[in-house]
Amino acid sequence: MSTPEVLEQTSAIAVFDATNPFYAASTLPFYAPPFDLIRDEHYMPAFEAGMAQARAEVDAIIANAEAPSFQNTVVALEKTGDLLNRVAHAFYAVSGANTNPTLLQLQQDVAPKLAAHSDSINLDERLFARVKAVYDERASLSLDAESLRLLELTYDGFVKAGALLSDPDKNTLKALNQEQSTLQAKFINCVLAAMKEGGLQVATREDLDGLSDAEIAEAAEAARSRELSGFYLTLQNTTQQPALASLKNRETRKALWEASLSRAEKGNASDTREMIVRLAQLRAQRARMLGYRNYAAWKLNDQMARTPQAAIAFLDNLVPAAIAGAKAEAIAMQELIDAEGSGITLEPWDWAFYAEQVRKAKYDINEDEVKQYFDLNRVFEDGVLFAATQLYGITFAKRTDLPVYHPDVVTYEVFNEDGSHLSLLYCDFYRRDSKRGGAWMSSLLTQSKLLGYAPIITNVCNYTKPAEGQPSLIDSDEVNTLFHEFGHALHGMLSDVMYPSLSGTSVPRDFVEFPSQFNEHWASYPAVFANYAKHWQTGEVMPEPLQAKLKATKNFNGGHALTEVLAAAEVDLQWHTLPSSDALQQADVFEAKALEEKKINFALVPPRYRSTYFAHIFGGGYAAGYYAYLWAEMLDSDAYHWFEQNGGLTRANGDRLRNMVLSRGNTADPAELYREWAGRDPEIGPMLQQRGIPDSAVAG
Repeated sequence: MSTPEVLEQTSAIAVFDATNPFYAASTLPFYAPPFDLIRDEHYMPAFEAGMAQARAEVDAIIANAEAPSFQNTVVALEKTGDLLNRVAHAFYAVSGANTNPTLLQLQQDVAPKLAAHSDSINLDERLFARVKAVYDERASLSLDAESLRLLELTYDGFVKAGALLSDPDKNTLKALNQEQSTLQAKFINCVLAAMKEGGLQVATREDLDGLSDAEIAEAAEAARSRELSGFYLTLQNTTQQPALASLKNRETRKALWEASLSRAEKGNASDTREMIVRLAQLRAQRARMLGYRNYAAWKLNDQMARTPQAAIAFLDNLVPAAIAGAKAEAIAMQELIDAEGSGITLEPWDWAFYAEQVRKAKYDINEDEVKQYFDLNRVFEDGVLFAATQLYGITFAKRTDLPVYHPDVVTYEVFNEDGSHLSLLYCDFYRRDSKRGGAWMSSLLTQSKLLGYAPIITNVCNYTKPAEGQPSLIDSDEVNTLFHEFGHALHGMLSDVMYPSLSGTSVPRDFVEFPSQFNEHWASYPAVFANYAKHWQTGEVMPEPLQAKLKATKNFNGGHALTEVLAAAEVDLQWHTLPSSDALQQADVFEAKALEEKKINFALVPPRYRSTYFAHIFGGGYAAGYYAYLWAEMLDSDAYHWFEQNGGLTRANGDRLRNMVLSRGNTADPAELYREWAGRDPEIGPMLQQRGIPDSAVAG
């Protein structure tokens, strides 16, 4: 049903007309969003019209007098919701990367409406009856493998959403879903506000001794923008703050550390403690209604791990090695402190600073020296894009004719080797107050042969924007982040499937991080590294001695790194294996108890994210799934080992991975895709080797 037809039937949304940029499909090349025309006031009418249109399209499927078939039911469902997808993709891209108070409020307002809309479809017994009729006949339909996969996942999706529940239980579930969606949106907004408002104001430049001129200038500008005196250190997503590695003033370090930890626990409007407790309870209640022991059991039954027990056992086996490594690192730092004669005892806010001192002493390497060879633009174009061309034959050309949502955004058109169009790529790399923290990939348009859409992908990061005429120098971790997010982008851009529901990154959470983490390996691959690691002033390739030092530090501080990720993943699963019958928890008490029970309560290394600002699990799609980063690390390390055994970075190897995995989306079970590509199941050995962990150090 076309948009005008829907509008004639829906007087409540009559304000949605041709003056709204979402009214019709974009006329820009490749259906690129018309960001130059989109205003805040356009979103809600478009959301409402999109939901009305999608509902009308579903009603037309239900009303079809013909017997249910794969084409008139399952494929027809794949074709619904085009308008809603247009506005949702654009809205969430902008509200994540360039938000404002209006959009923040809109996020909260639209969340329960979208939840109710989804429920109206997923819990419609007439629609489910048609899907079930086709599913029950699947063995006789002679469907190709991708179509059969779509049918099975569509049916399973309805069941998992509650299609088999009684009408009273469906009504209860709808109420839970709406409350959950509202709380999740509120949580995200509170975390963003807490991060923006919860930084550290300092009085003098001396308080920031150790930071670079660019970092001090950024702190001064952050203070001015808040109408504060002195300097202001803004927070990043994680518990650890990058400035802690450089700040020489211990009191400043401690204050910044405490600001980071307590950002969402200050008893103000941005305090999230009650929210996360209620979210955990809501999820447990929903899982019980759907026949599962807890939320994690519901969530993981279609993931690679399959069960919470498998994910927890995977994490638990790594804990002893992680803690042993972190404790050894702490001893080395305390020895250095004692040698200095300062008389202090290592505290969490000292870790990053003294870890850097140990690294300098042990390896004679300075991160500031390394950064001179990592200019952001060169790393991206001569490193990230270069590696993609070498592996997959794709090429990139900047486009300046397409509108963007912020002046910092750079757009590329991506081409196949034969010159045909593959994708559009929007890159938004610089930090600003209107952007949430962290780094991510998302889609503005999902690839689908059925709909005739090529993918439009975004990569968003939070690097310091340099002064005019100066380079944006990033550290080695930030280099890896750039390669990581582009790995997600490749997964979306290289998608070559029929159905949008199976496209690109629409795969289990514990598989979606495989392409991104695998792509990180090319950051240190000699041919790629030599192409981008060049001094920003002279163009000289990083000298071999410095390269050797950098390589030698690869696993430095690895105990800390593994411990903080494991701690976050363990806490996530503890929140989401709570039975629905449990009494409400106290957030801080629960987190401390969870860490103690999992034997990962090392005071010097808190979780990478405290529960109160753990946006992955309480505001994003990683609830009961943060373990996925480590699970996928097993896959990516094993895959890179395969590449090493088969000639390394070659087009033949890249094309094999592209054709057998990256282009396939969710058209087959990820375990099967991996097994067919590698010729065997993944093994954990390469992951342990990459991290420098001996097999004997792993429990079980």
